[in-house]
Amino acid sequence: MTEIKINDIIKKENLVYERSKVLTPNTLHYCPGCGHGTVHRLIAEVIDELDIQDKTIGIAPVGCSVLMYNYMDIDVQQAAHGRAPALATGIKRTMPDTYVFTYQGDGDLAAIGTAETVHACNRGENFTIIFINNGIYGMTGGQMAPTTLPGMPASTCPYGRDVQTMGNPLKITELLAQLPGTYFVTRTAVHTPRLVRQTKKALKTAFQSQDLKKGLSFVEVVTNCASGWKLPPVEANKWLEENMLPFYPLGDMKVEGKLIEK
Repeated sequence: MTEIKINDIIKKENLVYERSKVLTPNTLHYCPGCGHGTVHRLIAEVIDELDIQDKTIGIAPVGCSVLMYNYMDIDVQQAAHGRAPALATGIKRTMPDTYVFTYQGDGDLAAIGTAETVHACNRGENFTIIFINNGIYGMTGGQMAPTTLPGMPASTCPYGRDVQTMGNPLKITELLAQLPGTYFVTRTAVHTPRLVRQTKKALKTAFQSQDLKKGLSFVEVVTNCASGWKLPPVEANKWLEENMLPFYPLGDMKVEGKLIEK
């Protein structure tokens, strides 16, 4: 056996992590500490492990996720702001053997896209929605989003969100879990290794659920926006733990079409 082959065997035996073939070699444009890159990697790994790369279609609307097509070697279609579930509905209905997912932020999904989201879930469309919740409009300057916490400052509420004049944050995942068309609904996070593993498991369940044709799967990922929150990445994760997670608790809300009692 040649020295080159022996070295290849040693490298393979000691391999801890290998980049998914679904990921492109392009450098991510996301800010340091952002959860988008981690979620992208997990989606790519799930697609790779399920061997559905040539059958998967992603939909990215306006927002930080708009350049998702640069980072995954799959078919990706851009949708108008908030309209990803409507586009996903058309694609899945005309190509029912594909695996379709939308990748949306809170400003897109829970604000301008509320109607499309709610009605797609209520109809029980057979695709997956991946919802990134960082409590703020990340791409457009840090404005208040529907998910911004009470008292949380943003560029459009610099003294903090006043519930009396600005309304309550929208817990849209809890709302969607109540709809008869949703099959799997969960909330996860990616700021610790344990939670990264849990999120990957949730994403795999969501993609596999499309094979059952029993309704829509919805995965919310609570993450930070270090730039929008004006915090260094480590402090942003701490703020997430202390403020976001008490308001948006992690865990399954609906499994196999049945609500989970807390």
